[in-house]
Amino acid sequence: MKFNTIRQFIYLFMLLAAAPQATSCGSRVTAETAHEAEPDTVTTSELHPGAARTDLYKPMLQGKRVALLSNHTGTVGDKHTVDVMLENGINVVTLLSPEHGFRGTADAGQHVKSGIDEITGLPVKSLYSGGKRGIPADVMDSIDVIAVDLQDVGARFYTYHITMIEAMEAAAAHGKKIVVLDRPNPLGMTVDGPVLDMKLRSGVGRIPVPVLHGLTMGEIAGMANGEGWLKDGLKADLTVIPVENYTHATRYELPVAPSPNLRDMKAIYLYPSLCYFEGTTASVGRGTDFPFMAYGHPSMRDRGFSFTPKSMAGAKNPPLLGKLCHGVDLRDADTDSIIAAGVDLSYIIDAYNNMTAGKTTFFNSFFDKLIGNEQTRKMIIAGKTAEEIKAGWQADVDSFKTRRAPYLLYPLQ
Repeated sequence: MKFNTIRQFIYLFMLLAAAPQATSCGSRVTAETAHEAEPDTVTTSELHPGAARTDLYKPMLQGKRVALLSNHTGTVGDKHTVDVMLENGINVVTLLSPEHGFRGTADAGQHVKSGIDEITGLPVKSLYSGGKRGIPADVMDSIDVIAVDLQDVGARFYTYHITMIEAMEAAAAHGKKIVVLDRPNPLGMTVDGPVLDMKLRSGVGRIPVPVLHGLTMGEIAGMANGEGWLKDGLKADLTVIPVENYTHATRYELPVAPSPNLRDMKAIYLYPSLCYFEGTTASVGRGTDFPFMAYGHPSMRDRGFSFTPKSMAGAKNPPLLGKLCHGVDLRDADTDSIIAAGVDLSYIIDAYNNMTAGKTTFFNSFFDKLIGNEQTRKMIIAGKTAEEIKAGWQADVDSFKTRRAPYLLYPLQ
């Protein structure tokens, strides 16, 4: 194994010296009812994410120059995946980082510069720097394989899977192998929401799937390859290291917050229904201690709950900074009801209907990109209910379920 710096050698030596004899490889899941499964079909078990299954991926990475696309969510027990790889003699030469950076501290949408990872001494190439997208040719020339270990949330507008697809395209274009170390989808029990209208393809919508697609990162990778979703008809040399003991009925609780403003499972369960506020003049709680668990606006009717967004880590300049917002607190909402509702537009409809001023400017063009079509906004303005709007996308959801079936790596129950 080669070491890029003396610092990296010392770092690996310290890791090996301090490593315990055994570490936990799994994350606890709870035996709760999943949206598309009966209550007794889910049992409590220990899941082993792909990154923990070194016996499967070490042989294919041994002797290769490896670029690791990961961030703070890439963990095996209490260790980062890069530590596990280095301990196992895998020659990691470059780190690649998605939105929020390799250590996961940057704001949503904040451009992150490339540099050196202070802990490992390895070079970090940011794939969310604001410049030309993709991995530069000189980086691709210096590696043999890209390993991907990212904990996705499971919503179409969450950007980690988009970055993975761009890495697949770079690997395919340069004749390199890509290995996805799979992780559970915390929203993988549900398929719901409109399928993306590809004329609205953007940085928050890359592939023609519903808002809640129910796929893991490994399944997305396989489907993108099989359905021709990579640019220029490319096909990646793809291997997926699957999660052990996972089903799509598993209620999986993330051991690490995937991004600064999705701090707990309640926020993650609400995210597919509240993210559309990012395409309005209202606040979804960024700049508070409860982002994605509340919504409000200064011009909403006062219903006994209010908050004032402030500048803080992860939300340095939140929408409606310093302004008193009246709205709704969802921190005590029933989790099972949230999950069962899937994509629930009742919150955005409630906010729109309770604006005392500014209704004509409530929505902006980003809303259409998030929801994935131009019709939903018009239907809300026309007074349609959440149930009426949901009925309009059900046929597309059913069709997508059939289309994705060949790419599922895990049982539905």
